[in-house]
Amino acid sequence: MRLLAVTFALCSTLSAADLILYNGRIVTADSRFSILQAISISNGKVLRVGVNEAVLRDRKPNTQVIDLKGKMVVPGLIDAHVHALGAGLSEFKRKLPPLNSIAEIQAFIRERARTTPAGEWIVVPRTLPPRLKEQRFPTKADLDAVTTHPVAFDGSYVWGANSMALRISGITRNTPNPPGGEIVKGPDGEPNGILRNASRLLKGVPRELGYSNADKAEALETMLKLYAAAGLTGIGDRAVTGEDVAVYRGLKAAGKLPVRVVMTWRIEASRDTDAVVKEIRDRPWTTNQGDDWLKFGSFKVTLDGGQSVGTAYQRMPYGAYGRHLYGQTNPDARGTLFVEPRKLTAIFTAARAKGWQLTSHAQGGGAIDVLLDVFEALDKVAPIRSTRSHVMHGSFMSAEALARMKRMGVLADVQPGWLYLDVPALEKVFGYQSMRYFFPLHSYFDAGIIAAGGSDHMIGHDKDKAVNPFNPFLNIWMAITRRTTEGKVIYPEEKVSRVEALRLFTNGPAYLQFNERKTGSLEAGKYADLVVLDRDYLTCPEDQIREIKPLATMVEGKLRYGSFE
Repeated sequence: MRLLAVTFALCSTLSAADLILYNGRIVTADSRFSILQAISISNGKVLRVGVNEAVLRDRKPNTQVIDLKGKMVVPGLIDAHVHALGAGLSEFKRKLPPLNSIAEIQAFIRERARTTPAGEWIVVPRTLPPRLKEQRFPTKADLDAVTTHPVAFDGSYVWGANSMALRISGITRNTPNPPGGEIVKGPDGEPNGILRNASRLLKGVPRELGYSNADKAEALETMLKLYAAAGLTGIGDRAVTGEDVAVYRGLKAAGKLPVRVVMTWRIEASRDTDAVVKEIRDRPWTTNQGDDWLKFGSFKVTLDGGQSVGTAYQRMPYGAYGRHLYGQTNPDARGTLFVEPRKLTAIFTAARAKGWQLTSHAQGGGAIDVLLDVFEALDKVAPIRSTRSHVMHGSFMSAEALARMKRMGVLADVQPGWLYLDVPALEKVFGYQSMRYFFPLHSYFDAGIIAAGGSDHMIGHDKDKAVNPFNPFLNIWMAITRRTTEGKVIYPEEKVSRVEALRLFTNGPAYLQFNERKTGSLEAGKYADLVVLDRDYLTCPEDQIREIKPLATMVEGKLRYGSFE
């Protein structure tokens, strides 16, 4: 017992405790995954973690002391992949209804048509076809059935349009396909409303509802507070622009960041290579520029499209079911590679010279292989291990890809939630065997590849019903169970333990963000970022994990959500 009372590296330079939480189960997520009774906090950092008797010695006259009454505390959870500003704006002016079927999409359009002046656009918020009840992409006939307004359906890399939208935009059976895109035709040879990588042909579509800088700041702050309420103490915003950076910096200057933010700069790589390289060199940004509340992380290029709309660049064709699900016209189509390998190498070479950590959106297996080819080319010039460069998404891995990542020290940014939400449709497209390395989480741990869990949250404020839910405990549950919406377990050998799943949202993101010495675990000298839970994560029934609710979220020793009562 005396040995247990010896705390974890008591930091003698810290002052007396401001706060002590005792009589609880403190999950440290340290290298031994120690579980202790109490934690003391001083000046925003962990002073001591240990047994009640030892930690209570840090009590001074002004120390606040809280009896946890057996409640569990875990390190602050980190979502390594969100799109916070867009998500905040998605419900800033009005709530989003559920859009889980074509019938619900039609009801949304019908409701908007009542208040939208004739001739003005109605835009259906981003909705992913594999998650629709019908498992197919809405066509112009579906959209025509409810209104004569011009209608655009945002399906991410693929958009839909009704007849009026096509007419306004001058899109006919004779309109040539844009580079890398397709105007999908029906059996009659006429456009059926599906525009694959061709939404730029739509003329006059309002991409935003006219938000001021003040609107953006308010929407972003609201979203960050919702993250804190979900138990998140840090996020990685994975596609910021110069305007987004300014909004974040404004919030930080005003003291309104409730969680830590690491920003990924996504560059528009479709331009001439020289122009892209010049922008990289001219921008003053680079990895780790900033502080522990707001800094830059990765440099990002979008390499391929999305599996949800059949544009992720795959090793195998999308096949017959791709026509039903995505409106594919070519059964041999493998998706789209947006950046050629030689160009990606030139761009990454310039970014690396600037000091950037490198990553690329790469969902399809073919895109993963191209990205690893480029990483290998860079690795031959100088090892990239220390840059902590990583594959973003990496949905369709392979044994060979994992071996290459291990050899180079390449990390993974993973989305366990897609196992739950997308596998039912994707299995029909590719077959069960092709799903063997769809987010192979156990294989990552076995290979010693550091993986950071994220949601890719992009639309909606409901943590469980948003487009890509940002409830970390829902995503943790998915990593543990690998159970789809249909109740099927997809390759159970890739399940991870509760310990490993928690590390996906603590240790992993902290390491990817170069913050492992400051966050990701509860140890002396690290920031007091923590979450108090309403039940025991490690012992509650498995199906209750997704229902865990944070009672209190603390960042740097201050409550950002809830209370200790």
